[in-house]
Amino acid sequence: MDLCSRAEDLFRPLFLAANLAAWAVNVEATDDNETRRVEAEVALSDALADPDLFAEVVAARESRPAGHEGRQLELLHNAMVGNQVPADLRHRLVALEASVESRYALHRGLVRGVELNDNAIIEILKTSNDVDERREAWEAAKTVGAAVANDVRELARMRNEVAGTLGYRDWFAFSVGAQEMDEDKLFETLAACETETAAAFASWKAMLDARLAQRFQCDPSDLRPWHYADPFFQDVPTEGGVELDSLLADRDVVALARETFSGFGLDTGAVLARSDLYPRDAKCQHAFCIDVDREGDVRVLANARNDLNWADTMLHELGHAAYDLGIDSELPWLLRGCHLTVTEGIAIMMGSLARNPDWIREVAGFDGLDADALRAARAAEGLLFTRWVLVMTNFERELYADPDGDLDSLWWDLVERYQLMTRPDGRRAPDWASKIHIACAPVYYHTYLYGHLVAAQLRATLEAAAGGLVGRPAAGAFLTERVFRPGESLRWDRLIEQATGEPLAVRHYAAELAF
Repeated sequence: MDLCSRAEDLFRPLFLAANLAAWAVNVEATDDNETRRVEAEVALSDALADPDLFAEVVAARESRPAGHEGRQLELLHNAMVGNQVPADLRHRLVALEASVESRYALHRGLVRGVELNDNAIIEILKTSNDVDERREAWEAAKTVGAAVANDVRELARMRNEVAGTLGYRDWFAFSVGAQEMDEDKLFETLAACETETAAAFASWKAMLDARLAQRFQCDPSDLRPWHYADPFFQDVPTEGGVELDSLLADRDVVALARETFSGFGLDTGAVLARSDLYPRDAKCQHAFCIDVDREGDVRVLANARNDLNWADTMLHELGHAAYDLGIDSELPWLLRGCHLTVTEGIAIMMGSLARNPDWIREVAGFDGLDADALRAARAAEGLLFTRWVLVMTNFERELYADPDGDLDSLWWDLVERYQLMTRPDGRRAPDWASKIHIACAPVYYHTYLYGHLVAAQLRATLEAAAGGLVGRPAAGAFLTERVFRPGESLRWDRLIEQATGEPLAVRHYAAELAF
């Protein structure tokens, strides 16, 4: 049996067990499920750490075999290299990651003596005109940060220890390399996005602040984070875009998402049937899609309600699912994965349909909305999200450069620089740790920005090839054949160049951000 086949036979059942355990603990954060997850992830980590197998992979990779064999060896190397460290360190890291993630799932903020989940806190920030209540809700959203901050710092130290053992500067440098990206190129792209968005974002933010100041009867200089519509200022408030929540309140956003993909010729019914879509206690409050076995068992976890945010989120997560389902089942199992940047690009492109005039008219069933206003709202969304990614990515690079530094101040320095939002007077708290991605999806957020670049380039390609996206089976066929089917048989950058006819560029995204 050849090396790749032996590796597949070893990793396949362990991958399945780890994914099922991760699913279980996210749908119900119990001690038993956490223990099961730790055991499954330790078993997978131990297999990935096998020094003899890794040595075989390294030796075989050095001969530079062509085709699927060479690509499988590249992916095996990337998966295994991070585990070539002492077992005790790996096991402690897995256990602490699981513990921290469970605490995020279980935590609820306290507002006026009542424990509220994330949806309820965001509802206050969207609708309440009581500034004291808003402030209490915003502060409640941050209390999870204080509960986990020390352990998040410890996770950073432990991850750095792993990276150092492998010869990397820190975990940030290791992670970017393992994602088949170049750190210098990444920050060149971030700098270009910062330059492209700076003036437009400042203009839009000034307009938004003027409207918020009028709503809350204060001077714009008195606005603070709780005056905005979500705890991180990563979503466009109604005052800065188009109000769609009231239109979607009597629509089933899950059904709308399924109908959307049916219009592309992509059936997501089986995914939704095995998914867990609505909020309850002891369940992760966020959303994700998971390909459990690379054989068709694709699921979505969500906490859906009928509003714009969850319409976007359901479309986003089913975008991931469509990609997973569309990968050629004849590919070797090791190649039946998807690139982070490309799957995020597909998901972001699909999520943005919730603000697309064609989708609102043809799928949601509303006529009469101003198409220009909707396009401006989508541009605002892109501007705001780009600035948020600049906060997250620069913060994480500094977190891993110095996990013991003054992260509380660093966080607000970056928020003020990139989001133009004033920090609360005299606040000293680990607000950075309230963002779950920093602990549980480390060095990932830049893939969302690359996803926006991918989405914009794919939109331009689909406009030419299929006349758009909404209700066009030709678009679904194009994506399936040109983007989904190859899986990871090609590097992400080569896949995008092959699918769109040009290397990934900032220009398509920049054009979409123009008002």
